Amino acid sequence: MKAAKTVAAKPAGPRTAAARSAGSARASSGSSRASRNGAAAGVGGAPARSRELRAQGKRTMRKLFDAGMKVFAERGYHAARVDDIVRAARTSHGTFYLYFANKEDLLRSLAVDCASEMNALADGLGPILPDADGLAELRRFLEGFLGTYRRYGPVIRAWMEGQVDDREVNRLGVDAFTQVANALGRRIDEADPDHVLDGPAAVSALMAMLERFNYAVASRPSDVGDEQVLETLALVIHRGFFGATITPA
Repeated sequence: MKAAKTVAAKPAGPRTAAARSAGSARASSGSSRASRNGAAAGVGGAPARSRELRAQGKRTMRKLFDAGMKVFAERGYHAARVDDIVRAARTSHGTFYLYFANKEDLLRSLAVDCASEMNALADGLGPILPDADGLAELRRFLEGFLGTYRRYGPVIRAWMEGQVDDREVNRLGVDAFTQVANALGRRIDEADPDHVLDGPAAVSALMAMLERFNYAVASRPSDVGDEQVLETLALVIHRGFFGATITPA
């Protein structure tokens, strides 16, 4: 590749003060460790972390997670109220506050889970060379990214659109997208396509494409199935960013 290496490329990430001040992977390495160490799925808010939850408590907390995600998706984070979440979960305010201090605490818990999944995707990304195996690996990654976006779309949109002033939530978003961008950058470097003249620009374009494309697929009804969507996206990215010329079987 004729350009600088893409490993430290800054992704097209959340448009917040936290994002602008945390563009490098080195600056975000601490948050990566924090999210991995405390990101067991469904860790809950501050009140829940102060005690050991039994099976029933974990089910109730998951119901509140699901209700919060539904309300954030339908009303937007700012317009959402604890009243709405409680109603969607068919539970009481008292129950809500056994697990979360407020709606910000709920969003923070969801952000920890989402960041954990994004970091796992980045860590698990194998080589994407311009061959059939590379195409298969890319498709596997894209399927995981779409699944994460479907589960945590409201959280990712809150990151991208600067909807929250919580530094911890924003830090998790910056770190997660930086980890994914750096993983993709390393794989583009390995593939070394001649036509990619500027590595960081290519990674920024790819991240923006991934986020917006998955937003459209996850949030709008379509007659096109996931298989066709993923096959098409994988082929476009494989050829455009990794220099592949193969035709899938």
